[in-house]
Amino acid sequence: MRILVATDAWHPQVNGVVRTLTKLADAAKGLDVEFAFLTPQSFRTFAMPSYRDVRLAMPRPARIAGLIEEARPDSIHIATEGPIGLMVRRYCRQRKLPFTTSFHTRFPEYVRARVPVPGSLIWRALRRFHAPSRAVMAATPALARELTDRGFDNVVLWPRGVDTGLFHPRAIDLCLPAPVFLSVGRVAVEKNLEAFLDLDLPGTKVIVGDGPARASLEQAYPDAIFLGEKHGEALAEIYAAADVFVFPSKTDTFGLVLLEALASGLPVAAFPVRGPRDVIGVAPVGALDHDLRSACFAALDICRQDCVAFAANYTWEASARVFIDSIQAVGAVLPGRTSAEQPRRVA
Repeated sequence: MRILVATDAWHPQVNGVVRTLTKLADAAKGLDVEFAFLTPQSFRTFAMPSYRDVRLAMPRPARIAGLIEEARPDSIHIATEGPIGLMVRRYCRQRKLPFTTSFHTRFPEYVRARVPVPGSLIWRALRRFHAPSRAVMAATPALARELTDRGFDNVVLWPRGVDTGLFHPRAIDLCLPAPVFLSVGRVAVEKNLEAFLDLDLPGTKVIVGDGPARASLEQAYPDAIFLGEKHGEALAEIYAAADVFVFPSKTDTFGLVLLEALASGLPVAAFPVRGPRDVIGVAPVGALDHDLRSACFAALDICRQDCVAFAANYTWEASARVFIDSIQAVGAVLPGRTSAEQPRRVA
């Protein structure tokens, strides 16, 4: 089976969408499923207003059609609602081809953090975008329920995973005053990092990541350590060396960094909102409190081994199986394939 994924988010961007799609493709190889990607790398791009590190594609219909036909996919999945996603949606609609979509980002909250646009208008546009999809994939049961309540049809659950071969406990010393409170992710207004940086905490606050708010936050909070983007072993070692993972965002639909932290043996401190609440639930691996400072102190007493055991339940292979099974279950396979070309169902 060959699945073409259309996405406006791709390398060199560093975010949950890119990591999810990359890990999904890697895990699917063991299931005899191949992923191809239609990304901004095939088009001219321009910098996104207010977020110049993110570049948006300028796709042309003919180019989109050529790339899809060249890929010869068995199924098409649209991962984002940007220019590429819109053009691929148009291609499928014009040819009456089935497709699936996924809901990764809470755009209404992200947009409203930058521009005074009514959230109801954005939700209306998102409903329209996803309406023809055979399956709208959501990361958590709570998000799936919210989308259904907001009028989205055909919502299905698609859980995420974590690479426990990379993220695991190890003896690392950052040579910083303890305890070390760590936050990892995009350094942007929607991540609510000031709520963490404003806290009166002992030890050291460390921020890993880059983004449009980094320069201003570094200037405003000179006592915090900003390490910039980190990947692979370098990132895994920082997780393992910290004492508490602080997740101040109130807008994330999931937060892959939560699983990376837990797999590293790092307890979580966060607000009791969707994202951390959906991932952690009632498991004794995080402290969720409207008082983030209290959550940080409570997290210091959480057993690190409990965090590791919790994260072990999330694998990318299981995530890939659910993704592929969902495509097959809703019949989102392109017509015109012979029986030999039809994908086998992943057991």
